[in-house]
Amino acid sequence: MLRTNLEHLETEDTLKAALKEHENVMISCGRMGPMCLPVYAIMDGLKENYEHVKFFDQDFDGPAASFIRSLPQCAGFMGLPFTVYFKNSEPVAATSSIQTREQVVTILDREFGKPE
Repeated sequence: MLRTNLEHLETEDTLKAALKEHENVMISCGRMGPMCLPVYAIMDGLKENYEHVKFFDQDFDGPAASFIRSLPQCAGFMGLPFTVYFKNSEPVAATSSIQTREQVVTILDREFGKPE
């Protein structure tokens, strides 16, 4: 399990339940490394303002991560984390490697709308 302040998705069942229960979901699938930690911190910092989005992390090396790793949107990814944005259980955007706060906010606003 990753040591972050985000909710963790440890099994494929919990991942699928999260997608079913929430309209807007951001999942960052990675490790506790230098490219992933900033993304987790950005997500944690945005939780309060983006109450209409659920933020999760997932251990890249766990068996449940095969769901994220096998998405067509992630096929060419080389760097961690794999970050996928889901709307109504469907992937609508995906990024790989480190992201800035501005990059994450741009995707959140475009795909899920700005916070009220």
